[in-house]
Amino acid sequence: MNTRQTQMKAMVLTGLGGLDKLVWHEDWPVPAPGPNEVLIKVGACGLNNTDVNTRSGWYSKAVSEATTGSAYDAVGQEDSTWGGSSISFPRIQGADAVGRVVAVGDGGDAGLIGKRVITDGWLRDWADPMNMDKTGYFGSECDGGFAEYTKTDIRNMAVIESHLTDAELATFSCSYSTAEGMITRANVGADDTVLIPGASGGVGGALVQLCKRRGARVVALASETKHGDVAALGPDLILPRAPADLRAALGGEKITVVADVVGGDYWPELINVLERGGRYTCSGAIAGPIVEFDLRTFYLRDLTFTGSTVIPTHIFGDLVGYIERGEVRPVLAATYPLEQLRDAQQAFIDKIHTGNIVVTP
Repeated sequence: MNTRQTQMKAMVLTGLGGLDKLVWHEDWPVPAPGPNEVLIKVGACGLNNTDVNTRSGWYSKAVSEATTGSAYDAVGQEDSTWGGSSISFPRIQGADAVGRVVAVGDGGDAGLIGKRVITDGWLRDWADPMNMDKTGYFGSECDGGFAEYTKTDIRNMAVIESHLTDAELATFSCSYSTAEGMITRANVGADDTVLIPGASGGVGGALVQLCKRRGARVVALASETKHGDVAALGPDLILPRAPADLRAALGGEKITVVADVVGGDYWPELINVLERGGRYTCSGAIAGPIVEFDLRTFYLRDLTFTGSTVIPTHIFGDLVGYIERGEVRPVLAATYPLEQLRDAQQAFIDKIHTGNIVVTP
């Protein structure tokens, strides 16, 4: 390690609850990279639902509400993270760090110093990388990117060659790898028509682009005020967020896949329009995790349901390739200074934006 700075600015999560649990520090210790690790000077870090859900404890089974970003009356401390376990505090969140390597741990490749890198959020046992029971997440099970500096395993980052700014690159890792994991698990291809609720969000917009990249036909659901922004992503049809008669609004479109991060009260309508033999893939439930599920629709129509969280190891590398070749584009809604993370997260929760919000140290 060869950086001289020992203290840094950081936004630190001090416990489960509301935005007041995020506390600004200007004298936080700079992390020291260990073997197989690098120290990154963060240029930008994206915001994601996992930041909000982890802070508020929404992942706990004690919570049945939609994602609100506020403190909940009851949260199970023991199952408050995505993995169904507890989180230790203090914790620096932030999964989508982009920046430059400024130091390497003992025995590390000094040739990485100065390289621009993007982080992969999925922490793995690299002796057993596909074991889902041995995974963690950057900014949850370890400190992340809401700071001037962060460290990560060299296998959890990639050197990237791109004309995009750090803020633009910080929109990709979590949202787009989540989306690619969903459609990989659902085996989306050129013969499919994919219905995407919440298409104006980070994952929703990524789903639109990544499904189109595979040659699929895409039907996007979004608030009408956002239709112009969503249209720029290339869907074949855009409908209001929750049509009263979804089948009629589809106008004959045959939906073979629903790719959903929304859930909530409208969920049965999504399932009802799936064609026989169709697939439903899910990686979120921001409108509410408890839904009305008619098992008859599920089995009589030969549907396949897939949950998607831990992704195959190749997806991050694939995504970096898509970015470098210009096959996907960033949708940067707004950039905030890191010290205004609470304001940025409130804007993220309010969902007035289209795309991703990013903070910069």
